[in-house]
Amino acid sequence: MLILKIKYLLLTLVALFANPLQAGSFGPCDLELNVAGFSSSTCAKSKLPLDYAGNVEGSVELAIRKFTVEESVQRRGQIWLIHGGPGEPGAGFYPFIEVFRAAFEGFDLIVPDHRGTGESTRLCPAEESLESEAGYAMANSEWGACIGSMFANPERTKAFSITNAANDLAALIEQYREPGEVYVYAVSYGTQLTLRMMQVSESKLDGIILDGLIPPESMPEWDLSYRTALVDDVGRSLLSEKSIGQYQQLLASETNVWHDVIGSGDIRQFMGTLLSFPELRERIPDLIDELVAGHTDLLTDTMIELREAHHRLAPYPQSEPSIPLVMLISGSENNSRRNLSAETVAAEAKDALFIHPLPGLLASASAPFYDRDNYFGQVPERLPRTLIIHGTLDPSTPYKGAKLHAELLDKAGDVRFSTVIGGAHFLPVVAPECFIKAASAFVSTDEVPEHCDSL
Repeated sequence: MLILKIKYLLLTLVALFANPLQAGSFGPCDLELNVAGFSSSTCAKSKLPLDYAGNVEGSVELAIRKFTVEESVQRRGQIWLIHGGPGEPGAGFYPFIEVFRAAFEGFDLIVPDHRGTGESTRLCPAEESLESEAGYAMANSEWGACIGSMFANPERTKAFSITNAANDLAALIEQYREPGEVYVYAVSYGTQLTLRMMQVSESKLDGIILDGLIPPESMPEWDLSYRTALVDDVGRSLLSEKSIGQYQQLLASETNVWHDVIGSGDIRQFMGTLLSFPELRERIPDLIDELVAGHTDLLTDTMIELREAHHRLAPYPQSEPSIPLVMLISGSENNSRRNLSAETVAAEAKDALFIHPLPGLLASASAPFYDRDNYFGQVPERLPRTLIIHGTLDPSTPYKGAKLHAELLDKAGDVRFSTVIGGAHFLPVVAPECFIKAASAFVSTDEVPEHCDSL
């Protein structure tokens, strides 16, 4: 492990010294944003190795966007915002810059796009370009060419790994570091990426905030192929025994009253999606009551509001996640059952009241998957001050899994855990007041509340 670390460190240093871009090279952005209430952002791009192990030649270009401290506020340092997915671009943070400003007063907000996402180098450059048929998203007609190119150059494809992305992040932080404190905030998959970075590098950070911490990699029972079990557990916790009985009768009925609203889709998946939006989540018992009575007015209203909520999360051209990267990393590292079949997925979801589409996508995913490396399942030897903040009703990363992971990480440094009661996933969005309270206290070295009630 030590030899690997030295090798990665030397290659990273070579990349840094060979790169003409240095801190302070931020300038005009290729794609401008209008974020209400704040000065326009600046951007930079940096070339780094395609493969830090040196087995594959080439480079990737990584895009970074910076929201500087307002002139009226004394600058303290940098906060690097690391998004999840895998496949989510940094643009997922842009609509909520005001929340991060409140949580991290006096800090520049630095938002990189992981390799394979946003304005950084893509797995399928032609099909995932802004000029392609569906822009940064993938049109149905583009999938064949995209998958074909991934298999035609499998070594390049496999270089889009978590470990290489972790080395990217370490290199970028070092390259664009400026005077002052340096913190990392990460959410969901971003927590996995950040913890991997702390294994492959000696990044000097003043602290890390992990929001929606993934379960331990060493516990396969928590991996993505079991996502329906997690969603069903969270959903059932919101229902009374009476509601569960009504819902089961509704699902057993041949009269699918919801089809006129959501089409032929599975109502259980629709209900599972609502769990990520607390205001809509609270309607689930009433939705069951109305559907049992044969009414769909509330369902129609909820469908409209769900679409609006999705649009608020992704209003920019570069907001689209990279589905090819989701397939590659999820299938390579976060699915312990590569032989998962559609029949197994259906059998495991048979009695569920809430389901998630991810197990089905894993069963049908097609990509030249790579093998997990020696960092998988390990814990960083050392961590800076670390805050884990997690919601009890998170349908994406299980609260119990986060608690177990926190116990392992506690051996690496000063690790604190803050629980958001009723919180769903991505707390700056679903429980901003609780997030601001905990995050601002942490970077100010104040006492972080152990609990916050988002309900």
